[in-house]
Amino acid sequence: MQERKDLSTICVHTGETKDAHGCPHTPLYNTTTFVFDSTADILDIVEGRKSGALYTRYGLNPTIFSLEQKLAALEGAEASLAFASGMAAEAAVFFTHGRKGIVCLGDVYGGTQELIGQQLPLLGIKTSFLLKSELSQLESKLKEGFGLVFFETPTNPAMELFDIRKISELAHRYGAIVVVDNTFATPVNQQPLSLGADIVLHSATKYLGGHSDITAGAIMGPKKLVDPVWPWRKNLGQTPSAETASLLSRSLRTLVVRVEKQNESAQEVAKAMSRHPKIMRVLYPGLETSPEYALAREQMTGFGGMMTLELNATRSETSGFVDRLQLFQLAPSLGGPESLVNQPVLLTHHGLGPEEHKKRGLTDSMVRVSIGLESAKDLIADLEQALK
Repeated sequence: MQERKDLSTICVHTGETKDAHGCPHTPLYNTTTFVFDSTADILDIVEGRKSGALYTRYGLNPTIFSLEQKLAALEGAEASLAFASGMAAEAAVFFTHGRKGIVCLGDVYGGTQELIGQQLPLLGIKTSFLLKSELSQLESKLKEGFGLVFFETPTNPAMELFDIRKISELAHRYGAIVVVDNTFATPVNQQPLSLGADIVLHSATKYLGGHSDITAGAIMGPKKLVDPVWPWRKNLGQTPSAETASLLSRSLRTLVVRVEKQNESAQEVAKAMSRHPKIMRVLYPGLETSPEYALAREQMTGFGGMMTLELNATRSETSGFVDRLQLFQLAPSLGGPESLVNQPVLLTHHGLGPEEHKKRGLTDSMVRVSIGLESAKDLIADLEQALK
């Protein structure tokens, strides 16, 4: 068996097909449909005897094929599907594999919480939320018949980690599948499938896209679990455009160098902020003082570009700090070249309400930070001037 190539090589070369003119990467096939020489040829595609381009809404487009080969290789997966957004990817997976019930662990993106907590139950899908402190209850949920366990690691925004291997082993004993949102960590820092997870999910809008210019999502896993998701993507209209697929392929070629730079800068910023008298806590798994550090060392190869700062301040004072930042920009996303901040209780998790904030330990003085590609020294200086 051929040895798996290094991730940086995969990012550049996997899935790329040269055209007749020698383009070094797969061209953009900006077309909705593809023509055939005969009825027999088109039936070979329609009836599954051959693979090939047919109709872009189905995902049967060479640009999308190329992207999905690269995405699968990034996570060491057999198959992948690209989506129009991360939420589209989540919804399709939940519709396909979550009908026996979904257990959601820990903090998740606000839209995910709304989908699982409010919308899926309207369709008769039972759902349950367990905080990390309630993880001992997971086995009883599995005994009740819940068939899918979903979690982010690290979580948004508290940066908690879940032990992928242990949770996967437990879930598999009861015939449940494990879906891990790897958006914060990226394949550069964490490989959930190698630790026992069944499906990996990404909001590719973030680090995989990396330039704050596309909206996309992805799932990766074995064909037996990925293939049944395809009809949901097709019929719910969740396929990305060919233009988006091409831009995402472009971005993935630089994924490793971008994420490694963000890892390095985030470590410097986290250390500097952990020493600042106006910062009560820095939630970042790469700090040796973090309760997550041992697990992070065990299942991650890098600690990522995301952190949360908890100030010794009121809500309005914290907003004042955010508003005084100059390099850091106030925005709800992450993973781009520019560093971003927001107060989760006022933006990404605003819809949860005060009671849920308190339950999940989300305070008014928390600021979620996405480290970009600027100089770490300049970012630290910006944080320090705003804290004054």
